[in-house]
Amino acid sequence: MHRGEVAKLLMIIVDNYPNFDASNENVDRHLKYLHDFPFDVAVRNVDGHIRTSKYPPNIAEIRGSLGEQVERNRMRTVTEEYFAERARAREEACPPPPGWKEAIYAKLRRA
Repeated sequence: MHRGEVAKLLMIIVDNYPNFDASNENVDRHLKYLHDFPFDVAVRNVDGHIRTSKYPPNIAEIRGSLGEQVERNRMRTVTEEYFAERARAREEACPPPPGWKEAIYAKLRRA
């Protein structure tokens, strides 16, 4: 994220928390910790924070929890693999041979 994006982000925060400090010093302080963070993810995190908190977000909340992000990405990958496996199984599925079900029922009646 560059300085202009940090300033835009802080303006989003000021729009929702009027007492938030968006001074040049605060932009520089946020830039120090957000320079390696994607702007669109920061905006998403701030939007989520605005929906759930009456207090302005700090830098950690803007960045979001890295562990949660990693777990969310892992679960997304696992889910995509699961649905791909289900689709593959659906394509390969075939009905049982004729008489198979009746043979099972006959065995169950004898038992």
